[in-house]
Parts: sequence; structure tokens; C-alpha cells
Amino acid sequence: MNLIAAVDKNWAIGKQGRLLVNIPEDIKLFRMETNGKVAIMGRKTFEQIPEKTTLMDRVNIVLTRNMTYKKEGAIIVHSVEEALKKAEEYSSEDVYVVGGASVFEQFLPYCDVAHITSIDYEYDADAHFPNLDTFASWKVTRMSDEHTYFDLCYEFKKYCKM
Repeated sequence: MNLIAAVDKNWAIGKQGRLLVNIPEDIKLFRMETNGKVAIMGRKTFEQIPEKTTLMDRVNIVLTRNMTYKKEGAIIVHSVEEALKKAEEYSSEDVYVVGGASVFEQFLPYCDVAHITSIDYEYDADAHFPNLDTFASWKVTRMSDEHTYFDLCYEFKKYCKM
């Protein structure tokens, strides 16, 4: 399974339920990587999708503790185990964990690839992705050249669990 996120210098990913920044090239990468695939996310992340719909052209698996939560077009699950069971119906390389912070943390042990947009900036944030650079088992296997969006510098990195 895959993880996909945009992180700042401190591996921050959001504040008050919102992304820290929208970089068009990062959004393009997200769409390209996940289109036609499976996206596992928490309820709060799911509810941040514009117009409160599902991610189009993807299987949306939404993890929530709310046993009565329902959303047309989404597969609702109530535990990591239940999400993993649903994900088994698909090829592992076609499954992407897309957020938020607690979902990334819970699924990290089950994933072996992470697509990270690394932003060279420090944001005021309250949600973080696990810092893969602190795990001996995770290594950068591919890195893009540096890109810029206005005054932001960022790189695309692929981490693999060794």
C-alpha cells in the first residue's frame, strides 16, 4: 500500500482540518497517482473534499468511529482492520492512504511506499505526518529536481520501506 502527502520542513500536513497550502503541481501528482485507484481516508479528510462529494474516479474508503455515518459513493469502515479487509479486494499497489494525520499513523505499518511532496517552508500547523526520515526502515529511493511555486520551493520524493 501507498501513502501520499504534502509535508513541510517539520512534516506538518495541516491546520484546523485544512491543508497548509495548495500547490497545483502537487494536486496534479495526487490526481495522477490516485486516479482509478483506492483512496483510504478519515472522515474529517473526506469531509474536506470540495462540494462534499467523493474523490471522483476512485474507490473511497472512509474510516470513522461514527457507526451511523453514511455517504453515497463511499465505503464506510469503522476500524483499520475493516479498511484493510476492504483494501484486500484490490491490488496493494493501487491502494493509497490519503489522510489525515491519525490515519497516516495507523496505516504506516501496512504501507511500503510513500509519495511525499516535501515543501521547504515551516508552517504553523496542528497535524503532522510521521517523519519518515527518522525511521531506519524508510529510505528515499527517488527525488525530483527542486520546483518552485511563487516563493515556495518543493521536491517530490518517493520513500520505500526496506
